[in-house]
Amino acid sequence: MTHDPILVTGAAGGSQGSTGLHVTRLLIEQGLPVRALVHHKDERLRALEDLGADIVEGDLRDLKSMRPPFRGIKRAYFTYPVRDGLLEATSVFAAAAKEAGVETVVNLSQLSPSPDAPTPRMREHWVSEQVLDWAGVGAVHLRATVFFENVRALIAGTAPQGIIYLPWGDENTRIPLVGAEDVARVAANLLIKSDRHGPQVRLIGQVPTVRDIVRELSKVYHRGIEYIAIGDEDWHRAAAERGVNPHALAHLSQLWTFFRATDYSGGPAYEVTNTIERISGTKPTTFSEFLKDSMQDSTAVNRQLDAISTGA
Repeated sequence: MTHDPILVTGAAGGSQGSTGLHVTRLLIEQGLPVRALVHHKDERLRALEDLGADIVEGDLRDLKSMRPPFRGIKRAYFTYPVRDGLLEATSVFAAAAKEAGVETVVNLSQLSPSPDAPTPRMREHWVSEQVLDWAGVGAVHLRATVFFENVRALIAGTAPQGIIYLPWGDENTRIPLVGAEDVARVAANLLIKSDRHGPQVRLIGQVPTVRDIVRELSKVYHRGIEYIAIGDEDWHRAAAERGVNPHALAHLSQLWTFFRATDYSGGPAYEVTNTIERISGTKPTTFSEFLKDSMQDSTAVNRQLDAISTGA
């Protein structure tokens, strides 16, 4: 049977989860052709070439460059890194997709986007969802929470020395998390299967306390890990010195404030969802499992030191 290619943005991967690369791999493993969109060709393309993806260049903020990648496309995955340009990229993507007659778009959004969401990035994602809905391209929005990979990035510099500094308040603060590969599995299955699961899919794999996170880190590093709560300004300054871009800083700074103030006993909004297992057929990865797998590769840990400043 001949299949139309599936367009995947962010296919070269990044350091915030690399969902585009994971989606590409999962689709090709199922025998489906993938047109892997990259912004420019660099050393990261080796993985895509090894997978057998059809690699195309395009700029998500330039309609002229996005028209050729959409030729013959009926299904597409859309993701954009935590930096400036999401709304412009969404508008260009939506226009090109509508023009090409795309029927299904799986869009990586964020948990609880709304006009009144607590961070600027979440508010932008709400507008982004509206744009894709108005385009009539069959959008399904993956409302995913904080990736395990980003927590690893936040602690990678100091956890090996037995201490982590974060503005998460006391050890009872809960941080809803999910694995990027779990998100990719859901995305791939939604692209493969024709049945719908609703226009929004909430993805939360685990809601550990800060105490739980520290306990799992101690197990992985085989030493006691001390958590020291710091102020927002101190964290913001340190993150800026590491090169975290201003857009991500604004988002994360307000996100930590929101998590510190959230009462999780009031309803299901931040409870673990069953959608990962229901759609992908696989139980969500736990933070402990993620750490054990990822920490075996020291180079992967080192790559996370500046993970939040770039990537997808």
